[in-house]
Amino acid sequence: MDRPLSVTAWLVAPLVFAASVLGITAVGGLLVAAPWPVALSSALGGAATAIAAVMADAVAWRSRRQRVLLAVPYPVALLVAGFALDGVALPTWPVLAAGVAGVAALVRLLWRRAREV
Repeated sequence: MDRPLSVTAWLVAPLVFAASVLGITAVGGLLVAAPWPVALSSALGGAATAIAAVMADAVAWRSRRQRVLLAVPYPVALLVAGFALDGVALPTWPVLAAGVAGVAALVRLLWRRAREV
């Protein structure tokens, strides 16, 4: 990946990932007629945190100050939110809609990157 990541893309990537995972979980729940709702988990928060932390080095920061104010606090905020929201049940259909949008965004991004190579 030669092109640096924008700050906006970096901020959105963990959230798109989480929405995609929740959407896929919702699809699975619907396919097996699961009696449980889709719920947030601390593991998902941890994965989103890891994505933000790993991708921080690839961001085209506008200034040192911006990097200091975002590169560590944002992943920490994702981690804290993951623990705080663990077990919160979400309505299936809105989660499914967000998940489809998230998966579509990720596929589009990967398609564009593959064509650049």
